[in-house]
Order: sequence, then C-alpha cells, then structure tokens
Amino acid sequence: MLNLLKKIIKTGCVTEAYHADSVPPRFRGGMLWEPGRCQHCQSCRDACPTGAIGFSDGMLTVDQQACAFCGRCEAVCEHQALSHGGEYQLAEMKSRLSGKIRSIVKRSLHIRHVDAGSCNGCDWEMAALNNPIYDLQQYGIDFVPSPRHADMLMITGVVTRNLEQALTLTYEATPSPKLVMAVGACAATGKVFGKSYAICGAADTIVPVDIYVPGCPPRPAALLYGLLLALDRLGGNRKA
Repeated sequence: MLNLLKKIIKTGCVTEAYHADSVPPRFRGGMLWEPGRCQHCQSCRDACPTGAIGFSDGMLTVDQQACAFCGRCEAVCEHQALSHGGEYQLAEMKSRLSGKIRSIVKRSLHIRHVDAGSCNGCDWEMAALNNPIYDLQQYGIDFVPSPRHADMLMITGVVTRNLEQALTLTYEATPSPKLVMAVGACAATGKVFGKSYAICGAADTIVPVDIYVPGCPPRPAALLYGLLLALDRLGGNRKA
C-alpha cells in the first residue's frame, strides 16, 4: 500500500482539461480545402469510399458525418488542395433539446451503450472515456448496465438486421425523456459498409437521433464534446 501511495504521488494528476487542444501528430480531423490549389479534377470525390465529398457550383462540399477520415482524398489530390486538420469538435445536434430534458440531465447523465453492429473501433474510444486521462465521471457522466437506468443511448456501428430488434427494445426500455447519440460514421450515416442484405442502415433509420458525432472512430475528446454539447455545458469552448 505504501508503494502504491508513493507511485500515485510521483505520477500526479494525469487528467486532461477538456479545452486542451493537443492532438496526436498523425491525427486526422475535419477536412480542409484550399480553393486556390484545387483544379476541380474531382479525383478526391471518386476516391472517397463513403461518398462524403461532392462538388456544387464549383465549390467542394464535405459531409463530415459520412467522412471516415481515411485520407484517400488527400492522397490522390495531386495539387495538395485537401488535407486533414486537427479539428475534432464536429458533433452536431439535430434539434435543440427541450427544457424538460435539460432540467433532468443538467447535473448528471447516465449512458447505456448499444453496439448495433460495429467493428469495435468506436467502442474502444468510448471505453477510453473512463480512464484517468479523460475521467468522464468528473462531469457527472457515467455508463450504466441497464437502459432502464439511462438518460442517453450511445449507438455504435451500422445497424444490422440481426440487431435491429435489440436496438428497438433497448430504446423502448429507456425511460423518457431520453437522448440518443450516433457515434461514428457508421451509426451517423451507415455509408461505411454500404448497402447489404444484412444491413438496415444508420441509427436514425431505426430510432430518433439527437446528436451525431462523426469519425472512424471519433477520438474520446470528440465524444466528450458531443456529450457536453448535449448538456449545454461547454461555456466559452463551444464552436460557432
């Protein structure tokens, strides 16, 4: 026990403040486009596996929810007009939450994770929220084992036909008012795996979704941004 206490004192506090902007050197965030370099060859659009890139009136458009951050568009662009930036605060809310929901979850939020057919990439990033670096509990947010105790469902993966019923039943078992977050490009758009006899589609084709967090997978800080956005607890850190 004494050795353990010595180690704790020596290590000190390792929890990162949410507003820390540092990202890993090879991190791929939101797409950046330089119009002056672009020759409108549209090779980036053809290379995108999820159809996230398009052109409209000579302007490049990026569906951040569908972007898998794979880097293929950046690799094929001969003019270096596209690049991945360090932006990870890309979560979006479908609509403003009612005052009733905010009053219930303002101080705390209980989350039930639902794997609807993921590759487990997003699941690993969600698990990192509980480690000492991100320390999700410091915000009054925690995961619970039962949907009957939850305020929010965090859905990962494209919804498969084998898990469609499980997702529906979990949603119905969660007491109202409740929130639903689509985690990652699969749950947000369902475009990563395309169309198949075994796939139903994005999470919002089965249950109503309130918050979308893009990424493949989204880093823990991006998930935390989405959670705090839902709770309206970002203060001065909220992106316009």
